[in-house]
Amino acid sequence: MVELSTIETEQKNERTKNIDSLSTLEVLLLINDEDKKVAFAVEKELEHIAEAVEIIYEKIVRGGRLIYSGCGTSGRLGVLDAAECPPTFGTDPELVQALIAGGITAIVKAVEGAEDNQELGAKDLQDINFTNRDVLVGIAASGRTPYVIGAVNYAKSIGAKTISVTCSPNSELNSIVDVAITPQPGPEVITGSTRLKSGTAQKMVLNMLSTSVMIKLGKVYGNLMVDVKATNEKLIERTVSIVRGTTRVSDAKARETLALCGYSAKTAIVMIECNMNTEEAEKALMDANGHIARVISRKSNESNF
Repeated sequence: MVELSTIETEQKNERTKNIDSLSTLEVLLLINDEDKKVAFAVEKELEHIAEAVEIIYEKIVRGGRLIYSGCGTSGRLGVLDAAECPPTFGTDPELVQALIAGGITAIVKAVEGAEDNQELGAKDLQDINFTNRDVLVGIAASGRTPYVIGAVNYAKSIGAKTISVTCSPNSELNSIVDVAITPQPGPEVITGSTRLKSGTAQKMVLNMLSTSVMIKLGKVYGNLMVDVKATNEKLIERTVSIVRGTTRVSDAKARETLALCGYSAKTAIVMIECNMNTEEAEKALMDANGHIARVISRKSNESNF
């Protein structure tokens, strides 16, 4: 049995104890005021987040993967972050994955009992051939979810790096990982409803983890998502806009160049800026580990000699 009164995310919020008797606008003002605390709570964890980013980056450049494990809201946030990486950063779907207790069904409908099974957390990792080359991020607002703890313990048993994202500093999960990220936004507006402030805090942390790693991998140039996959009309136009805005060429030139390289904004930019053909640009990017700035800098240095 779990004593809820000892869990940080289950504490009552005195500011919202009469929320059921307020007007709609007053309810919204209270929720908004509580949400304002989230960013400051995440700010206090930036050093831990930075440490986690470095671990994830080092694992990925050595051929590893980033794996999220969670249940309920926490699990769905992991699924969301993982699902957005391929279209936003052009990653292989296998690179960033999310495991949720109960599987795909649990994304839209709770699977009773799944989160209480430690063995299931370990089994789900085994099913994707998780190894010590990978890194595991366990997501659990309370820091006590058995499924996530089981996954982390399995990851540790095979020598993998582990990270936690919780909102409970004294939790079991935090005590067993290599890096604990623990924003504390305070009691929820509705007692124990961690889809609110805790969920928002976790979403912000996951955004930081994946986005920072992708920047370090060269998937951003300036502040542009140059590895975006042009899979629909909106993204095709975004790709054209990225190339035009970066190289200052005409719309026609941008489209012509993109057509030559399979609508890769990154390749098109290098082709234009360095006067290369598709094959030369692709090779230059490979030699620079995908960083456009490095390619342009090397080309500039060569031109000066």
